[in-house]
Amino acid sequence: MTPERSEKLLKVLSKRQANLTVVLENVQDPHNISAVMRTCDAVGIQDLYVLTTKIPRHKKWGYRSSSSALKWLTIHEFEKLEDCVKELRKKFSKILTTHLSSDAVSLHDINFTESVALVFGNEHAGVTEEFRNLADGNFIIPQMGIIQSLNISVACAVSIYEAMRQKMNAGHYEKASLPQTQMESLLTKWGFEEESPEVYNNSKLKRS
Repeated sequence: MTPERSEKLLKVLSKRQANLTVVLENVQDPHNISAVMRTCDAVGIQDLYVLTTKIPRHKKWGYRSSSSALKWLTIHEFEKLEDCVKELRKKFSKILTTHLSSDAVSLHDINFTESVALVFGNEHAGVTEEFRNLADGNFIIPQMGIIQSLNISVACAVSIYEAMRQKMNAGHYEKASLPQTQMESLLTKWGFEEESPEVYNNSKLKRS
């Protein structure tokens, strides 16, 4: 890897936000997941959590939809809700689910300068009641139309770009937040994948 390429990758890594993540619960369409991956990379989210408790574990993602974002992210896959929540609690102080309820707060009222995990649910059923019961609260995206719902990938994009706006205003992108060891590990991994693209496949996902 050339010094110029290394410098570019380190610049990207320095913008990754360790205290923000997205959780996808039982999202069926792999293209929706891949679209979320692409947006996560754009906003600076490194770790993405995929939970499949009511659908089969995904064998592959919609690669074209992700625009190759998959190889730049760390994907954590779970089949048990309790295991997923346990891992989230180790790194994030709040877990908020997308759910229309009387106690739901507006997306714009979430304090994204804090450590937050945002949970998005199945395209048809939304976030399960089991996950909502283990979370710290619910949030909604303000809408003015008749159809009070958005496609999962659109809802995620709207949400994490609001997080990005708040975090930029707070100066979070001006200094690295990933642990140094994680940055070094990712730099090595990214460089290896670029130099040996033939080894790139789903086996390089971090599966939990």
